[in-house]
Amino acid sequence: MLNTAYAWQATSRDFPQPEDTRSRPVLQQTRRAWQIDGVFASNRFPGARLNDFRKLNDSTYRAVILPENKPVNKSPWYAFKLWSAKKRSIRLILDYDYGDHRYFPKISQNGKDWAPLDSARFSMYGKQDALLLLDLGPDTLWLAAQPVVASGDVADWCVRQCQHPDVRQEIFGKSRLGRPLRMLEVGAGPARQKQVVTLLCRQHPPEVTGWFALQHFMDELLSDTELAHAFRQQYRVLVFPLINPDGVDLGFWRHNAGGVDLNRDWAYYRQPETRQVADKIVREVQKHQSTLVLGLDFHSTFEDIFYTGDETDNPPILPGFKDAWLAGMKTALPGFEFEEDAAAEGKPVSKSWFLAQFDATGITYEIGDNTSPDMIQQKGQVSARVMMELLLGR
Repeated sequence: MLNTAYAWQATSRDFPQPEDTRSRPVLQQTRRAWQIDGVFASNRFPGARLNDFRKLNDSTYRAVILPENKPVNKSPWYAFKLWSAKKRSIRLILDYDYGDHRYFPKISQNGKDWAPLDSARFSMYGKQDALLLLDLGPDTLWLAAQPVVASGDVADWCVRQCQHPDVRQEIFGKSRLGRPLRMLEVGAGPARQKQVVTLLCRQHPPEVTGWFALQHFMDELLSDTELAHAFRQQYRVLVFPLINPDGVDLGFWRHNAGGVDLNRDWAYYRQPETRQVADKIVREVQKHQSTLVLGLDFHSTFEDIFYTGDETDNPPILPGFKDAWLAGMKTALPGFEFEEDAAAEGKPVSKSWFLAQFDATGITYEIGDNTSPDMIQQKGQVSARVMMELLLGR
């Protein structure tokens, strides 16, 4: 039995396409409220991103949205509040400076319930910026790239999950800026020698649709069905719902507070979040003499797609699982189109790490930016159900 601290650490390794994940400076966003001729804007809430607010003429304002540092994936995240001393309509330019418009605007009256902006009120402004037509008044209008889900919201969700008798929460570490790193353990009975499934989420702050899919996936795992009860008896699930809490709360486009894409840091673990999550997974597997068989990492991108590994030369513990899983989902979701991109080990991303560290199947689970909430729910629940059926041999 391994019993040294070193043995319980994740193994460092070279990947064919290495990345430099040493820390880099980031742009500190000033939290403030702007007031220009009775029009107000504010970024004073977790998850906000607004770097400047300017008036161009009597009816047109410019919101400046800057990345945390460069280079960075060009997926501009924005989130801020607007209101006016009196009712008025304004034209608002989303000025990204670096990167093209990606996320169609969402609006809310309370920061909790969100809906897409009327498409008739949206147009492109030049090649990369966006122009919105907004009606303002004394009541706050929230505007964001996607629904805002900050670290406090995830913490509240974790508490609610723990109302289930088969769920336990552990705060096992801290982010670079001291925010809690949380793990949920799902399972019934002793953990010893049970096979393990690991779920990761929110390495990249704006990728909220992936977070919604994880929630529905968990709903199915914790459901009151014979299948879910049997699965929780035989398997153990380790859930890391928010790996990058600093980036989320600071409104970053992609990186953590060290200015690094965490999903390129699964080789040498130079960032504290990746180091602690990887070591925690290894410790849990070693401590209970378990076998980790599957790792799913929930993300968002332009379309629904699964990034998988090429199993030809390096088959995992569950050979053929990912093909059967994807086929099962297509059967259960007729008419819903999604793609698979299977590639050999390349960059040091989580899906490759699961195979390299544990000989486990690793899959990056991508939800489209604009996939409907109903389809996200169906996909999350069906993918969990098919997974349980396959792992239980049904």
